[in-house]
Amino acid sequence: MTRVHGDLDEIRAQLEALQTRDLPTHGGRTLAYVYDSGLTDVDELGREALARYASSNGLDPTAFPSLLEMENDLVATAARLLGGEGNADGVGAVGTVTSGGTESVLLAVLTARDAYPHVSNPQMVLPTTIHAAFLKAAHYFGVEAVLVDVDERTVRADPEAMRAAVTDRTILLAGSAPSYAHGVVDPITEIAAIAAERGIRCHVDACIGGWVLPYLTAVDRASVPPWTFAVPGVTSISVDLHKYAYTPKGVSLLLHRTPDLRRPQYFALASWPGYTMLNSTLQSTKSGGPLAAAWAVTRAIGESGYVALARQARSGAAALASAIGLDWERGIEHLRVVVEPDSTLVAVAADESCDIFTIADEMLTRGWYVQPQMAYRSMPPTLHLTVSAATEPGVEDFLEALRESVAAAVAAGPIEVDPGLAAAATALDPATLDDEAFDGLLQLAGLAGDEGLALPERMAPVNALLNVAPAPLREALLIAFLDRLQRPSS
Repeated sequence: MTRVHGDLDEIRAQLEALQTRDLPTHGGRTLAYVYDSGLTDVDELGREALARYASSNGLDPTAFPSLLEMENDLVATAARLLGGEGNADGVGAVGTVTSGGTESVLLAVLTARDAYPHVSNPQMVLPTTIHAAFLKAAHYFGVEAVLVDVDERTVRADPEAMRAAVTDRTILLAGSAPSYAHGVVDPITEIAAIAAERGIRCHVDACIGGWVLPYLTAVDRASVPPWTFAVPGVTSISVDLHKYAYTPKGVSLLLHRTPDLRRPQYFALASWPGYTMLNSTLQSTKSGGPLAAAWAVTRAIGESGYVALARQARSGAAALASAIGLDWERGIEHLRVVVEPDSTLVAVAADESCDIFTIADEMLTRGWYVQPQMAYRSMPPTLHLTVSAATEPGVEDFLEALRESVAAAVAAGPIEVDPGLAAAATALDPATLDDEAFDGLLQLAGLAGDEGLALPERMAPVNALLNVAPAPLREALLIAFLDRLQRPSS
């Protein structure tokens, strides 16, 4: 009989100790990366389903038909939610469960590319606020990303500017519902109409909003433009379940309006000596755990539960935006909300009296994680706040911590990046740097010490330097940093 090698209780204790260094995933104090419904019994159900199906393999639906049934159930629910019900012929939207929003976006771009095999050097026209996953897809699949500036006041996509950017090589237009960085919904009706006129595809990235916007009342979202399959010309929509459906991590949906639109997404290969490979996603083998957990959680919460959770999260976001203020004269001094949020995401900018990155550090010392976002084109650096249902009861505590953090940041003063260092960073070509040079730059940036990586307790000086560095150098530095983090210790 085979015996286990390690002490199981000791390993459990080690896991618990390791996790103490992580951000909290419950309690509503982590305003990025995680989504907390506050429903502990439903969370436990999700974990049970995750464990029960952890060893099931979604590669072959004929081997695990339960996974196929749950996937179709989730797609059907999403199709009803997103206006993709059957037409007169009974054919409605179809979809696929993926590992997350990035995979859903990658597949949407790949499917669009393969739907137009006659187009050489294909392009997709995107607003500059589109999620970075589209740029990742461009890099992976050889589809040129044509980025179009958004309206400076509303931070929404500019349809006429996008129209002007369309060429004979364009295969896809895309917009957000809402955009991650600023929390506003793009004018999808106009964007989709342009796509329909040109006979090309239109994808709506609703990864973060697709399971919350439909549950808000008409009054709650009176100012939100239409964005679902109810809009003619929308051909595909991505929506993450591990965001505002509050399921365990690892589940998104990519929906296409019709089966014909989805067909290029499939990959099959019979010309090798093993089993015939047949995939609907980028993955082959994939655990059934996240899918089963999503199925269980969505059924446990139900429509009325999601309505309540959506209103709660929206109420929290609206309360934060109102208290912080939409201009410098109202709300919390030295701060303003960049644009009135359409949903549950809030972007906050600071004036020259203090530093946005210092505020993020100060908030962390007070038990709140807010995500710093770097400046981009004409857009200032901001704090990103993802408001979950579980955050809403703590809004007043959050605002108190924010006022204290702003006061501390004002007292500390803005972070001054040495002008010579900033000029040197601008002049550097990352392609010419070797490992030794990157080691020196990481040390200069505060991401390494004499004995290797040494992430500082306060990230504001590092973020301030990265903020003034050109994007290619910032990317190269962070890749070098991640590369060194992911080297096993000797």
